[in-house]
Amino acid sequence: MAGLAESGSNPDVDLLYDINGLAKDAPPWFDRVMEFVGEYGLLLAIVLLVVWCWWSVRRRGDEDAASSVAALVWAPLAAGIAVLVNVPIRGFVERPRPFLDHQGLEVLVSGKTDYSFVSDHATIVMAMAVGLFVANRKFGLIALVLAVFGGFIRVYMGVHYPTDVVGGFALGTAVALLLSPVAMALLTPVTRAIERSPRVGWVVRARGRSVGEGDAVIPGARSERAPGASERDLAA
Repeated sequence: MAGLAESGSNPDVDLLYDINGLAKDAPPWFDRVMEFVGEYGLLLAIVLLVVWCWWSVRRRGDEDAASSVAALVWAPLAAGIAVLVNVPIRGFVERPRPFLDHQGLEVLVSGKTDYSFVSDHATIVMAMAVGLFVANRKFGLIALVLAVFGGFIRVYMGVHYPTDVVGGFALGTAVALLLSPVAMALLTPVTRAIERSPRVGWVVRARGRSVGEGDAVIPGARSERAPGASERDLAA
């Protein structure tokens, strides 16, 4: 597979030089910003989107809050599983980093000695973005745009080929979607049990929100009583 990167006429290599060439023409301060965004910023932004979506779900307290929270929990879990799946893939393909085989690249991050295919960063951000999209379309669309931009930055930084990024996107999407039914079947009963808990129910539904007829009452919720009803009437 290392031969994929050896030909100068390879579109993968040509696109690598085209995108990385933007880093050469950019001022140093801009490259430093792109380095931070590519390494940490976009991943942090997607994590914050997941937290924001969770806060919105628990505050609304909809009937499907438990399943929505379960889907949000699945987003980071999908990213972790996808990275684990990528370990044997990297070991099998053994594709060197592009700057090891090609001269003249502007490498913004040093110390990258592991294999290039597929990109862990692209895998993580896309798995989380797709998982978030399953939970909430609005937040998920924003995360998907950020994930695609994150993949572009990895090539801009000179640490990945475009196909490394595309492979990461495919792997993250496959794990998040294909394992989603199993994950939801396992996580939803857990979040429903948490929802009914007097102590940690706030994780799924804000305090004061009714869980529904026949469910446990959220601590602090006042029971409804007909005007003028006495204790004897209630006992009867």
